[in-house]
Amino acid sequence: MREYLLSILVAALVAYLLTPLVRTFAVWFGAQAVPRERDVHVIPTPRLGGLAMFGGMVAALVVATGLPEMRKVLADGDISVTRALLLSGGLLVLIGIADDRWEVDALTKFAGQVAAAGIFIMQGIQIYVIPLPTGESLTLPPAYGVPLTVFVVVATINAVNFIDGLDGLAAGVVGIAALALFSYAYLLSREEGLSTLSAATLIAAILFGMCLGFLPHNFSPAKIFMGDTGSMLIGLLLSASTIMLTGQFDPALLANGLFPFFVPVLLIPAVAAVPFIDMLLAVWRRTNQGRSPFAPDKQHLHHRLLELGHSTRRAVLIMYFWVGLLASGLVGLALFDAAWITLGVTVLVAVAGVLVMLAKPRRRPAHGGDALEPPPPGRSSRHRAGVS
Repeated sequence: MREYLLSILVAALVAYLLTPLVRTFAVWFGAQAVPRERDVHVIPTPRLGGLAMFGGMVAALVVATGLPEMRKVLADGDISVTRALLLSGGLLVLIGIADDRWEVDALTKFAGQVAAAGIFIMQGIQIYVIPLPTGESLTLPPAYGVPLTVFVVVATINAVNFIDGLDGLAAGVVGIAALALFSYAYLLSREEGLSTLSAATLIAAILFGMCLGFLPHNFSPAKIFMGDTGSMLIGLLLSASTIMLTGQFDPALLANGLFPFFVPVLLIPAVAAVPFIDMLLAVWRRTNQGRSPFAPDKQHLHHRLLELGHSTRRAVLIMYFWVGLLASGLVGLALFDAAWITLGVTVLVAVAGVLVMLAKPRRRPAHGGDALEPPPPGRSSRHRAGVS
């Protein structure tokens, strides 16, 4: 555990300290988000926050490779985790910098994401087996494993990019997902008497630290946005941890049935369920109105939360709550025998969350209220959305 705690601390501290410097550079470089009609921020806000997060990742990897036991894990077999993350992450950061400054077309970003997945595959990070409902593992030949790996990487990156719709939302959601993956891998390894040191667990720990260090600068009101530089990077690391955890545990050794075997496969869809449903509803809504499915609007879930009277901060905390509830529920089902108790507690907390979410927030007096409370009716509320 000490190795992981040190990696989290280094990633968080470096990302936190680098962010003000990156913000100054972004202003000088001209990488700023100009407010749009569907945005919440009303002044230009620097992007490129992902550059500080990349610095946190590099620093944590350097420290991890200096630890004797962790060095063995990172150089285990045919998988070169450090090289894979530096090369693929560096590629996406370069594309992200260009996009945050000059706006790169979607096809170029997609090609970069596929190339990053290709780097993973060349360095040995690939889906080799998938769990089956029978409890057995299906070994995948390269003809199936390679395209499936590319799909998981690209889909995860774009899911994170879609989440990036409110100040602090993407960093918080991915941080929660990373913490869930780390807890799942570490605690399950201890419970089954296996080695707790693994590259997948380390990646999840570093990702959690990166998000933790960046979040104080990015939470509402955001002083800097992560931009595509950050959203693509943290999506890449989230996919790497998931891919490497898939099939890592032998179902024959699991004491709590087969469910723990499927958690890595289920966690990202569960965490991204709300934004994915929001995306599908947006596509249906726009096409039903005879518009392009990519046409922006102000009817996303976070816009509706603002319309209910929630402040930007409260809307983000609500999203944190649901992601944390789903993630902790999955991890709890994987680690504890009493599945009905875990499900019961999860349902009760969910019901309480719905009641709190639908309750009309009390407005504070203007002289002492939150400057981020929604404006009175008749005024437009501008909201930053990382994607339409």
